[in-house]
Amino acid sequence: MKIVIVGATGTIGSAVVSALESKHELVKVGKTKGDVNLDITDVDSIRSALQQIGSFDALIVASGDLAFNSLSEMSAQEWNVGINSKLMGQINLAREALEYLTPGGSITLTSGILSKDPIAGGVAATTINGALEHFVKAAATEMPKGIRINVVSPTVLEESLPMYGDFFPGFIPVPGKTVAQAYVRSTLGVASGETFVVE
Repeated sequence: MKIVIVGATGTIGSAVVSALESKHELVKVGKTKGDVNLDITDVDSIRSALQQIGSFDALIVASGDLAFNSLSEMSAQEWNVGINSKLMGQINLAREALEYLTPGGSITLTSGILSKDPIAGGVAATTINGALEHFVKAAATEMPKGIRINVVSPTVLEESLPMYGDFFPGFIPVPGKTVAQAYVRSTLGVASGETFVVE
């Protein structure tokens, strides 16, 4: 299969690449690194990148920025970080990819455990992750060409503990290679409209 991985050099993306690269043709996409570059917040950039890639069998998106702050302190600009990047960036990638995906292809997006287990300062993350999961549930009913769409919702990764561990007190981390298997399942399996929770 020809699989496009957006965010291929990130913590999750790298684990997904390792899980799939031996048996599939991977197109690694990033903002500044990779086979193809795109800005997830810019629809024109997304369209240009997909035109460059051409036809493919599966899209995996492991990318998207979020701002963390308390509800009372969160500014409109901070809300827009997640809305424009993690939420609409992934939705626009999914929408634009429909033209290039082969019949029976798949799309896998990324939400996160905060959709169901909020943390201090994570109100935007909880809101946006939940919105992504509801988008996937609804979009699955309208996918053309037999295309499937799912979302993976991982807890904090072991590899991310040095940077994010203090934000997730009491959460049990999982290794990236375990999270990657949910993307493999979504991409190569038969489910659609599902949220694959990894915790």
